[in-house]
Amino acid sequence: MAKLQSLDPITPMFAQFKEKTGPIVLANTFFVPKERTEAFLTLFRRQAEFMKAQPGFVSLQIHKGTADSQLLMNVAVWESTEALATAFGSPEFQRMAAEFPDDIVSYPHIFEQINV
Repeated sequence: MAKLQSLDPITPMFAQFKEKTGPIVLANTFFVPKERTEAFLTLFRRQAEFMKAQPGFVSLQIHKGTADSQLLMNVAVWESTEALATAFGSPEFQRMAAEFPDDIVSYPHIFEQINV
């Protein structure tokens, strides 16, 4: 299973699930060794299809770092933290998450839009 790391050690993603808010954006940056990129994307696409069918899902995009970067970033919009937490905690999603190799590191964080 990929290792989960917090971008903000004071407020990890699981703590963010407790705040009832929405809409929200999940920004999840992955460190993926070059030789695992294609396998990662195959697994990610399966997870994405599952998530797209979940209540509260709005949209999803995945991006690759430029040049020779080993980073990929998922940006997903959800109606609420509750919807994301329910989908994330589902046994089917957890089974798929367990398929990712241990040398992949995931840095998920939840954001709200602010008006500027």
